[in-house]
Amino acid sequence: MLDYAALEALAAVVREGSFERAARRLHVTSSAVSQRIKQLEERVGQVLVQRGTPCTGTDAGRRLCLHVEQVALLENQLRRTNPDLLPDAPAPAPTLKLAVNADSLSTWFMEAMAAFTAGGNELLDLRIDDQEHTGERLREGEVIAAVTATGTAIAGCNTWPLGTMRYVAATSPDFAARHFADGVTPAALARAPIMIYDRKDRLQDLWMQAHGLASRTQAPRHFLPSNFGYVRACEIGMGWGMHPTVLIDRQLQDGTLVELLPGRTLDVPLYWAHPRSAQQALDRLTQCVMGAARRWLEPGAT
Repeated sequence: MLDYAALEALAAVVREGSFERAARRLHVTSSAVSQRIKQLEERVGQVLVQRGTPCTGTDAGRRLCLHVEQVALLENQLRRTNPDLLPDAPAPAPTLKLAVNADSLSTWFMEAMAAFTAGGNELLDLRIDDQEHTGERLREGEVIAAVTATGTAIAGCNTWPLGTMRYVAATSPDFAARHFADGVTPAALARAPIMIYDRKDRLQDLWMQAHGLASRTQAPRHFLPSNFGYVRACEIGMGWGMHPTVLIDRQLQDGTLVELLPGRTLDVPLYWAHPRSAQQALDRLTQCVMGAARRWLEPGAT
């Protein structure tokens, strides 16, 4: 049997980033936390924490933290459904670490979170990343579940299709008139500034490639990692960019934003994935996620 006091110390260090903060969270001394982790590392025969600023979990350490998280979820569920079995076992509400892309978080995933938190006492700790990279966070054991564009199998995980997020290339009417007066061509796109969310954002390039508009010359690029700021930057004519239709429906309706090429969309299939071992513990969250996705996303992911 694993020492769960030591596992709790490990999870606290990885979560808090230092032995001192973990000790304060657990109401013990730093030396006690260090001793517990040292004994656990001796027990499993490998390093579990990379000491540094901040401290991080090794691959094995993150896997054990994921195990602790799953156990906490199952015990919390048991405590809620069968309180007589654990009458003298008060415990803090468990925290679920999830990876979600920014566009989902700004739209449909908020509804899933609201439904989930309204039905229980679990807490959420979200990591925002590009949909093509959230699956990697799941593989590495950094999170317990993820919204991802990875439809291929992730080792040890179950994956469900959620639907498709539809994107359009849009900008302000003035920007469109200024840069595309003679049409949306590869040459014009090579000169017009593009709004990019962050260095992982490939949607603009994928849209140009999908519609035969790619150029050998890279256009000037603004980087703005804020969904609200990104939309606002396009509204005021800083550049053009890719937007989820569910996020800018109002702007398209009132003409604040216009499509570069109406009807030329880019569809990104999304999936929900989590470890098979956590299926029972995450069943309620999965139902909330699937329900919200059905109401917001386009059908089409397979």
